Amino acid sequence: MTPRITLAVARRVLHQLRRDPRTIALMLLLPCVVILLLWWVFSELPGGGMLDRFGPAIIAFMPFTVMFIVTSITMLRERTAGTLERMLAMPTGRGDILVGYALALLAICLVQATLVIALAVWVLGMEVGGPIWALLVVALADSFLGTALGLAVSAFARTEFQAVQFMPALVFPQLLLCGLFLPRDQMPRAAEVISDFLPLTYAVEAMQGVQAGVDGAVADGTWTHLLVVVVVAVVVLALGTLTLRRRTD
Repeated sequence: MTPRITLAVARRVLHQLRRDPRTIALMLLLPCVVILLLWWVFSELPGGGMLDRFGPAIIAFMPFTVMFIVTSITMLRERTAGTLERMLAMPTGRGDILVGYALALLAICLVQATLVIALAVWVLGMEVGGPIWALLVVALADSFLGTALGLAVSAFARTEFQAVQFMPALVFPQLLLCGLFLPRDQMPRAAEVISDFLPLTYAVEAMQGVQAGVDGAVADGTWTHLLVVVVVAVVVLALGTLTLRRRTD
């Protein structure tokens, strides 16, 4: 992997995304719309507080999900169009391609996370005990995890429809078991054990740890949960280099 080539791949991806306003709108606006709908639907309930309860988990889940979908479909298009084959025919390694894609999409994620956190905290009033910058760091890690998974699984899809089908297989089970709807310690013991092996669980707990912080410091265990998310993402991205094929037959 060569840094110059990796950055060139990242610039190419950003240039390609700039010409696709619909994808940009999906990446940047969809998480904001979901947070806004969550606040609106529960705004008239007595006591409120639903945004404080579900907001951190949604902020963790949405970047992960959006980046998983966008990345898997984008990489599949590169393969079916023959672009990936041409890139690999040049002095461009598989690591250059995957890391370049990850860097480009993380740049988009930085804007995405900034928008959704600003909306939730400063517009809708979600309470956060820890530092706001920690929310941004965790959101970026969650986006990185979704990007890495999307790059890895794109090798197993032959059409865009098949790429989208990986979402219910890989994302929905994690959504149900990550503690969003029910605290994990109240789940059946088997479900709690399974959730210990799901990366989205640690993404949600890291975000909740930032919210539960006191006096500008995060709760205990937050950085450990964040480290798990980053390590899993790096491992998945490394495995993605082994599954990266030149083209779809």
